[in-house]
Amino acid sequence: MTTRTRFAPSPTGHVHIGNMRAAVFNWLYARHTGGQFLLRVEDTDRERSTPEAIKTLLEAMDWLGLNYDETPLYQSTRMNVHLAAAEQLLASGHAYKEDKGGTGQGECIIFKMPGTDIEFTDLVKGTLRKSAADMADFVLVRSNGTPVFHLANVLDDIEQKITQVIRGDDHVENTFRHIAMYKALGAPVPQFAHLPMIVNAQGKPYSKRDGDAFVGDFQTKGFFADALFNYLALLGWSPGDEREVMTRDEMIAAFDLSTVRSSPAQMDLRKLLWMNGEYVRAMRPVEFATMCREELRTIRLEIGENAAAIFALMQERIKIRTDIIPAMTFFCTDDYEYDEKAVEKKLSKPEIFQTLEKIAGILEGLQPFDAETVNKALHDFVEQGGLKFGDVMPPLRIAVSGQQSGPDLAPVLAILGKDDVLARIRKTIARFS
Repeated sequence: MTTRTRFAPSPTGHVHIGNMRAAVFNWLYARHTGGQFLLRVEDTDRERSTPEAIKTLLEAMDWLGLNYDETPLYQSTRMNVHLAAAEQLLASGHAYKEDKGGTGQGECIIFKMPGTDIEFTDLVKGTLRKSAADMADFVLVRSNGTPVFHLANVLDDIEQKITQVIRGDDHVENTFRHIAMYKALGAPVPQFAHLPMIVNAQGKPYSKRDGDAFVGDFQTKGFFADALFNYLALLGWSPGDEREVMTRDEMIAAFDLSTVRSSPAQMDLRKLLWMNGEYVRAMRPVEFATMCREELRTIRLEIGENAAAIFALMQERIKIRTDIIPAMTFFCTDDYEYDEKAVEKKLSKPEIFQTLEKIAGILEGLQPFDAETVNKALHDFVEQGGLKFGDVMPPLRIAVSGQQSGPDLAPVLAILGKDDVLARIRKTIARFS
């Protein structure tokens, strides 16, 4: 039997990473087994599932490379089918009508649970069982004539011939109900796999309060789609070895639901940032250079002389696309901003400016003005003066770049060139002393 998995979001304008992680797992399982990955848009909430919300969903999937194999199924087009099935269940005795709550507003259609225990083997959690006494009848069609999630979800999975339902473990309770519905409808029961919830450091469901939580947030911040895909794949799954940074093909080859953990997966934005940095470092130099130039042009800056040296120096330090402008502006212009906290912390004592004057004098006499010569001169200055590197290097870095941190200072000075370095040091002294 051909594997058929699906992603069935209810678009609301933002695509939460928890939902997209489910899509990633469904996609990987389908590709690993040589099956098909389908999209179903559960758009019955017409107030929230607007055309704009659906567009946002489709764009997020496209950005992450989650290609699907058939035309998307829109749930809102199938209401007549859902209601017809409810009538079928009434006719077969698997459902009944009731004025729910005695409101007098009309009758609901209620699914009649079979009155027996239900057990199934979850592909992640193992054997799960629920007693008949703990499973109450539930609404299929509201008194206003609209079908509820349970009815539409099961019927659409039947329509799409889904063989594995892979979704969050907040749906475990629903699954017992759904299995009863499949049997009442005389349809094959798919396999189920319930994925661990994504939580914050406190073990609570991860939300916007904890940081970026929507796919669009990460795209705007400059994360790579492949890096986010890679990271989401590892939220609850492991290839069984020490690999973390993996290609799409490597993930497809290794993916197996049997190695998905059932315990909650903690969202760690620092690890995602590290992983994105690994993708930056793996870029071909020409690709990295193009990305940097494009980003800097958004603020009308160009990398001029020594571009190759600058890119080679910075590729190891850039973790995310939006790092480029703050990290590299000073290479493009001497009209850079100073980090106020760094100035307050490192340029607050008068003797600092005397030290900068001495450094300028030493650098002015250097020949050649390359990284090796500059590095030796700075080290000699610190050691012979009985100084500490922490009292010399940070003020010098702030003077020439406006920043407190950055790549090795000697190559930075060599790239800027003697005249520019001396001018920046003297400009800083004049401004802050």
